[in-house]
Amino acid sequence: HTAMFVYKWPADKENDTGVVSEHSMCDVEGLGISSYSSSPAAAGTSLVQCLNQALRDVPKEKHVGTPLYLGATAGMRLLHEDPPPSYAVLAAVAATLKSYPFDFRGSKILSGEEEGVFGWVTANYLLENFIKRGWLGEWIQPQKKTLGAMDFGGASTQITFETRDTIEDPRNEVMLKLYGQTYKVYTHSFLCYGRDQVLKRLLSKLLQAERYQATVSHPCWPMGYRKSLSLSSVYDSPCTEKERPSLALDTTVTVVGTGNGSLCAVQVNKLFDFTSCSFSRCSFDGIFQPEVSGNFIAFSAFFYTVDFIQTVMGRSVRLPSDLKDAAEMICATSWSELLQKAPNLEKRLPDYCAVTMFVYLLTTKGYNFNNHSFPSIAFQKKAGDTSIGWALGYMLNLTNMIPAETPSSHKSMLYNYWVILILLFVVTTLTSLVTATCLLRRSKSGTI
Repeated sequence: HTAMFVYKWPADKENDTGVVSEHSMCDVEGLGISSYSSSPAAAGTSLVQCLNQALRDVPKEKHVGTPLYLGATAGMRLLHEDPPPSYAVLAAVAATLKSYPFDFRGSKILSGEEEGVFGWVTANYLLENFIKRGWLGEWIQPQKKTLGAMDFGGASTQITFETRDTIEDPRNEVMLKLYGQTYKVYTHSFLCYGRDQVLKRLLSKLLQAERYQATVSHPCWPMGYRKSLSLSSVYDSPCTEKERPSLALDTTVTVVGTGNGSLCAVQVNKLFDFTSCSFSRCSFDGIFQPEVSGNFIAFSAFFYTVDFIQTVMGRSVRLPSDLKDAAEMICATSWSELLQKAPNLEKRLPDYCAVTMFVYLLTTKGYNFNNHSFPSIAFQKKAGDTSIGWALGYMLNLTNMIPAETPSSHKSMLYNYWVILILLFVVTTLTSLVTATCLLRRSKSGTI
């Protein structure tokens, strides 16, 4: 999907921490801009409603001086045909953005590693893990470790965390210098492992296994749910194109849910390659990953999946077994029961069994979280009033809001003087009160 975020900070734009906050956000109706590859002009038009909201949210006198950026992620990275349709989509979007009175500074398709790192920066910036102001106004380095970040989008999933271990594949290592501190960060983005692409890949495997018969059973869909779909809706993605059959893509297949949790787990497991590895250790698909350590924050579809388990299914998620049990419970729940529990989620309801099973396998067999480390994952959508995701980190980077060196202490010194004056006033007042009380008591005792 596409979303617009409006961020605000003080007029002096001083390199402060905790001052940049989310003013508002807007979800663009329909699918993400990558879905407009065959009609690029419509990609620009799709943004108009949210851009009009931005006109209202940002004070009119600040329109011209407000920077506007577009960042695109995995959905656009998948458009790798020659020439890439992403060029035409970005051009159409840029034309729309330039027609508004903001300071449009360009668009970019982020790499998977950038997407992961910007999400990590966002989470740790919001939670003041890099730097914070002390109560006397001085800059201090918090005695807290950084949080790892896990993002689960529509087309890709990312894991990023600070580590002291050797990162055997240099492509997964990022060195960052923020506020005078150096961080060695591991990051990897798994393209085609986002929620939407996982569901397409799973359908492709099931169709393939039953040789594209007119009716195909789906163990991850609930009993009582069925849907007719064309092969083109499954094989319209680079993530499934290698499995595209020789049949006409307008062929229609009826997929019928059977609600079998154990069989669903077997089929979802086939989406990963847990065997090949040329390093000392791997997550999956031959990708090196050091051992996870410290606390993590999991957002985007990670949050929505666990939130569904907790609020709709009434199950808590503390250990990996809780996630597995919840997945099996969802799989065993009929379509009519699910509709009764969450009628407002009808569009996504059939897929919660598969997605929950995928999140279970990804975190445990993939990222190797166990009973000891899994409880260190916090499934969150926001930190305070600000959404967690790559967008804020991307904006902070482009506007140079996070310096490499520790910020100047001028502001802190001025703040310190005020604090000292207030403390002196309080101490003087208290001393006067104590002295007056003592004199009053002596006066009374002398009278007696």
